[in-house]
Amino acid sequence: MELSQEHLDLIEKIIKSDKKFQNNEDLFEDFFNETCKRSLSIVETMDDSDVLEAYLRKIASTAIVVVLKDMGRVRRTHQAYVRNDKEINTKETTSTAPFNVNYDFVAIKSNPEEIVIEKELLQKVYDSVVIAHSQNVAKQYLQLYELRYVEGKKQAEIARDMNISQSQVSKRLFELMEEVKKSITAK
Repeated sequence: MELSQEHLDLIEKIIKSDKKFQNNEDLFEDFFNETCKRSLSIVETMDDSDVLEAYLRKIASTAIVVVLKDMGRVRRTHQAYVRNDKEINTKETTSTAPFNVNYDFVAIKSNPEEIVIEKELLQKVYDSVVIAHSQNVAKQYLQLYELRYVEGKKQAEIARDMNISQSQVSKRLFELMEEVKKSITAK
């Protein structure tokens, strides 16, 4: 799948309007390539141009931070990405005002293409659980999966709910994990 010229132009416009692009123009190609790579899985699934542009802005912002981090121009703290002074201040400036660009924290979890990938993976896992359950109903894999991974219950709580021993819960969870692994790697 390739991006259309319209999408490429939109990505270029978005990157150049991002405040982190200022004083990092030399990395435009890296920003552009990273954004395009991250956009491939999303672009064709969006019908609404406003929604697409919003997603592309988020993707571009994330891509820019990733490239800046890889180039050593920013570093991550607990709350945000901050510029790396020794890299950015290599040019002499005549201005007395300090150079200040805010590199906002980008929550990778909200990155649209990662959400799509995560959703597809979770669907594959759930489908694998359903198949494993249908092949051995007595093991109650579906109920076990729901109690453990949807409701987040501990093994002792699951044992009480299912009226089996905790060692049986542990054994069945391991068996279920193996079935899911086999199913996913076989596809």
